[in-house]
Amino acid sequence: MLIHGRAYEQTDRGPRFKPCAPNSVLARLGDKWTILVMSHLAVATGHRLRFSALKNGIEGITQRMLTLTVRNLERDGLLTRHYFPEVPPRVEYELTEMGASMLPALEGFTSWIKDNWPRIAEHREAYDERQT
Repeated sequence: MLIHGRAYEQTDRGPRFKPCAPNSVLARLGDKWTILVMSHLAVATGHRLRFSALKNGIEGITQRMLTLTVRNLERDGLLTRHYFPEVPPRVEYELTEMGASMLPALEGFTSWIKDNWPRIAEHREAYDERQT
C-alpha cells in the first residue's frame, strides 16, 4: 500500500512503515545549512561558486560548518568539488545532476515552511504555556 509515495504494510496492529532512507541521509537533507548551500549554488551562474562566495552568501555559517556541509554533500553525490592548483589554490563547488534534481523538492519544502512558520510558532508558544 502507498501513502504520499511511501510504502507501508497493514498489520493486525495497524499500519507499519519502514524508514525510506538511513537516518543520516534524512538528517542531512533536512539540515538548514544543506538547504542554504544548495539554494545558493542553485542561483549561482553555472551553479558553481568558490568557497568564499558560498561563505559570504550564507548568513551565520562558520567556516567549519561550511566545510563540513560541503564535504558531506560531496560525499552524498549532491555537489562536486573542483580544485585548481594555482597560487593561491582555488576551489569551486558545483551541484551535480542529482543535486540539481533535488531543487524542486527543496522548493516545495521551504515554501511549506515559509507559509506555515507563523502558525508553527503560535502552536509552539501555546504548547510551552500549557507546559508551565
